[in-house]
Amino acid sequence: MARPVIAKEVFFCFHVLLFFSIRRWLTLQMKSELMLLLTDARGKEMIRQVRFELTFFALNPKLNVVAPWREWDITGREDAIEYAKKHNVPVPVTKKSIYSRDGNLWHLSHEGDILEDPANEPKKDMYMLTVDPEDAPNQPEYVEIGIVSGLPVSVNGKELSPASLVSELNQIGGRNGIGRIDMVENRLVGMKSRGVYETPGGTILFTAAGELESLTLDRETIQTKDSLALKYAELVYAGRWFDPLRESLDAFMEKITETTTGSVTLKLYKGSISVTSRKSPYSLYRQDISSFESGDIYDQADAAGFIRLYGLPMRVRAMLEKGL
Repeated sequence: MARPVIAKEVFFCFHVLLFFSIRRWLTLQMKSELMLLLTDARGKEMIRQVRFELTFFALNPKLNVVAPWREWDITGREDAIEYAKKHNVPVPVTKKSIYSRDGNLWHLSHEGDILEDPANEPKKDMYMLTVDPEDAPNQPEYVEIGIVSGLPVSVNGKELSPASLVSELNQIGGRNGIGRIDMVENRLVGMKSRGVYETPGGTILFTAAGELESLTLDRETIQTKDSLALKYAELVYAGRWFDPLRESLDAFMEKITETTTGSVTLKLYKGSISVTSRKSPYSLYRQDISSFESGDIYDQADAAGFIRLYGLPMRVRAMLEKGL
């Protein structure tokens, strides 16, 4: 499910790629209405509960849901650690390093511990996917992303499966300090939450897709796509993957990216990304039109008539105000 989101360049709050929202959707084999579904969402993690249970409702509204965090006496992570210790359940966290982490192929998120105070700088040893940009190589690394109809298909000329492609870019981006975001988000119920996210491969893909679309999409389409991407992000974040509106937006995005085919070369250097090359057989960029030198298609004399018509509303208003 995460793969089409690349083509849409969906960002949450314009900062964090929505891979942590997508990871929780499941394809379930629902053979019995008596089946119980358990979620690991904590009481304050309302958005996670919503994502789980809206998905269950959509796939089989007759299923029963059990959310232990809403019923038991454990109220926080320290209580949970004590419970695990008492019952000999191994857990990867300790009271000295009590970060709440969620990760998959796409990303790794960090919350809790010292991050709960937005004034605190994250500790250097907290990060697990990316090196500190200050410690990244002193020489830039170039990476070429091949894209077909809005979907990434190759890295540096080598065709890869979606999973292998993301894994490869995670390695490349991680060693160059790419994809770190520290932000305060507004959760579904209104509370604010601070989190730090690592998305090296996703950040590279997001950048490459946007740069290629700058060649293949016209201005109005790009502006419309950007406005709808925000709505798409809201739907995904709020667990409404199976909403008809999300499916309709998919159809729009798939249509406009039919010609988003080509390659983008990016330069990675100490946490930064810059584009060095964009190529597409469907490019709308015409050097003979855009050149500052003389051209056969663009006639400078056409500008006068266009400006007079384009500025007509302003001229009419000015005439009214001045009594002309």
